[in-house]
Amino acid sequence: MLNTIILITFGALSLSLVAGLIRLMIGPSLPDRVVALDLIAYILIAFIATYCVFTDTSDFIDAAIVVALIAFLGTTAFARYVLKAGQNSTDDKI
Repeated sequence: MLNTIILITFGALSLSLVAGLIRLMIGPSLPDRVVALDLIAYILIAFIATYCVFTDTSDFIDAAIVVALIAFLGTTAFARYVLKAGQNSTDDKI
């Protein structure tokens, strides 16, 4: 029963990954693409966690933690970039 649920989870994650890749490619704006990239990183973390449950090992949990940290730092850096760009554009108008 658990193997069937894990295989269904892998299928659902695969479909989510395809949807995220489509949004990454055709996203109309830069924030859409960054959110899609963030989504792909979190789907990768879910893949790693599901694989660890499937194989009954915890060998790749460290990789999931590293991917989560990199995704968080990337999102934070992008938010800071957008904030700085927004401040510079309002300074020019005054």
